Amino acid sequence: MAVEEPNTGVIQGTLDMLILKTLSLEPLHGFGIARRIEQVSGGVFKMNPGSLLTAFQRLEREGWLDSEWSQTGNSRRAKYYRLTSGGRKQLDVETANWNRRAAAIGRLLQAEA
Repeated sequence: MAVEEPNTGVIQGTLDMLILKTLSLEPLHGFGIARRIEQVSGGVFKMNPGSLLTAFQRLEREGWLDSEWSQTGNSRRAKYYRLTSGGRKQLDVETANWNRRAAAIGRLLQAEA
């Protein structure tokens, strides 16, 4: 029997929360956001650049992120994203929802048959 590779995709519905949380620490460019999420998750989550770009556009439309073009540390041009005050409020909402759902899943997994 073949051993399955671990799933490194982000859990559906959590990408926005992960981006908002990452940017709550400091403004970053897209590659920096992807790298931070991968590092902090211990490699459990691998970021798809296409999914990130779509998420950045959606989060900007919602008013939860602002962005500006700037130079990176190695003198390349990159779009830096930062959290807005509305983004901080949304992060609180999404974190509370995640904690509620995770607790419910935990209870279901602990239930005796």
